[in-house]
Amino acid sequence: MRAIYRLQTEWALIGFSLLAGCGDAGDPQLGKVTGRVTLDGKTLTEARIEFTPRSGSPSYGTTDQEGNYSLRFTRDRQGAIVGTHTVRIRTFRDEDDAGRRRAERLPDKYNTHSELTGEVIAGENRIDFSLTSQGRVTQPDRGG
Repeated sequence: MRAIYRLQTEWALIGFSLLAGCGDAGDPQLGKVTGRVTLDGKTLTEARIEFTPRSGSPSYGTTDQEGNYSLRFTRDRQGAIVGTHTVRIRTFRDEDDAGRRRAERLPDKYNTHSELTGEVIAGENRIDFSLTSQGRVTQPDRGG
């Protein structure tokens, strides 16, 4: 009888140990990502930034009046998955205040057929993008 009790206790301890170790195992490691986007040397406002990793969920942000952005992974978590990302930057909105569809101002090299990439590391990341209306792709500046 003692052997059965000891075996049950050992299995219970193993089970609790496994459960305790699983806490955040499903949450990917994120790096905080901020930066600035310019177009032809001028601030790009209200642009939608998307960082899509090779594996996992993307992160999003929107540029403010100074062209600055900060990425969000979920509503409750800031940042992007650590690793290499394809970056897409879009300026169009479905409709303006008058109900008219707005055209995309950026070449498709920055969005639909993006050639932009970003490398996210653990911790703080500043990744700036200097875009041109002619579509010349300049890889991001890691900032400082």
